[in-house]
Amino acid sequence: MHDVIIIGGSYAGLAAALQLARARRSVLVIDAGQRRNRFVQHAHGFLTRDGQSPAAIAALGRQDVARYPTVTFLEGTVDAARVIEGGFAVRCGDDEHQARRVIIATGVSDELPAIAGLAERWGQSAFNCPYCDGYERELGAIAILATGPQSMHHAVLVAEWAGPGQATFFLDGAFEPDAAELATLAARAITVERTPVVRVSGDAPHIDLHLRDGRTHRADGLFLATRTIIRDRFAAQLGCELDTGPLGAYYKTDPLKETTVPGVYACGDVGSQSPAVAFAVADGTRAGISAHQSLVFRN
Repeated sequence: MHDVIIIGGSYAGLAAALQLARARRSVLVIDAGQRRNRFVQHAHGFLTRDGQSPAAIAALGRQDVARYPTVTFLEGTVDAARVIEGGFAVRCGDDEHQARRVIIATGVSDELPAIAGLAERWGQSAFNCPYCDGYERELGAIAILATGPQSMHHAVLVAEWAGPGQATFFLDGAFEPDAAELATLAARAITVERTPVVRVSGDAPHIDLHLRDGRTHRADGLFLATRTIIRDRFAAQLGCELDTGPLGAYYKTDPLKETTVPGVYACGDVGSQSPAVAFAVADGTRAGISAHQSLVFRN
């Protein structure tokens, strides 16, 4: 039986593994290679690695962890997890693995609107996080696509990275601002467009939004607040509670990243709604330390 199984070997999972490895604990990291930011060419905002590819950062992290002899890596997808006497068991393919603790770091998926051409441009000229990808828009024309009421906040925020008067908020039938919100948008020189978007096209860094009435709007980047989807079913299988935020569900955890099931931890995008490499690393570090201390101070 391992001390800890970590499900998900991206930034949060690797950060958790590193803390446990340095405590000389037996760790199994199971990873399916489905990083949320795998569509993006460059990651930004992470000290010492600003502008590097997300894959390169993940590879360096894995290299750091792999130096420790108590860590084992397994490529695959965990299909099921269950509570057993003294810990937990997870199934990956035909094999079952056991551990005293489990850390869930599987990440989430972005649910995109059903607009033709959008999925192909995700991470190239269409983005979620302005802190990650706003600077590279060079204070140009930025389009914000509404996906629901939460997009009002997103539009006002993203406009910070647009040139003066060059932010356009496409409501797309997903949201209608009230009088006060319209006044806020006007005060920030954000243009409101109500005609639905039927498709997007163009080569990065530009993106063309084609409207139902035949008009085309060219932008230097498109931003939208996506809803997120938890890919795994471990919450139901293990009995973990979920919280629901404005952007989707995530595991309910305490300040030490332990879920409502003792011995099960969740970190990264699946345990919070702060999508950034730096946040994922911090979250994973806390989960790894907390899991280790539970092994020390609890049976």
